[in-house]
Amino acid sequence: MITHDPTDAAVLADRLVVIENGRMVQTGTPQEVARRPRTDYVARLSGLNLLPGVGVDHGVRLADGSLITVPSPVAGPVFAAFRPSAVALWRTRPDGSPRNVWSVVVRGLEPYGDSVRVELESASDLSFVAEVTPAAVADLGLTIGDRLWATVKASEIEVYPR
Repeated sequence: MITHDPTDAAVLADRLVVIENGRMVQTGTPQEVARRPRTDYVARLSGLNLLPGVGVDHGVRLADGSLITVPSPVAGPVFAAFRPSAVALWRTRPDGSPRNVWSVVVRGLEPYGDSVRVELESASDLSFVAEVTPAAVADLGLTIGDRLWATVKASEIEVYPR
């Protein structure tokens, strides 16, 4: 079966072949593809943020040179994946336990079921999505172009080989 609907693919298929820009980028069972996406496109279809980098001890060095903290030691080329719901947004720089803190700009706001997806971009062009409640959008007074702080706890990030 050929489909452009990720829900149809996940529900009906035993095996997926994902084609992006005319080339095959990933194959596997729906569970394998959803759990360990190999491209940003597949990650977004699976509802995840994906950051490629190089594992260095308890961190992943990203292409922009920044280092994100992850829960376990890693080495070599890896992907770091996390759910949009793991991203917390702040008007002022937070202090506390989250190890991964970015200064970001809101690039988009999109209703998503009972929540709102907030598209974010850092000064170094790192882009990812946060998922928050409509009440959080209202409380923070979010609009496109706002400058915020985003955090993700290291324990919310899954790392796997590229």
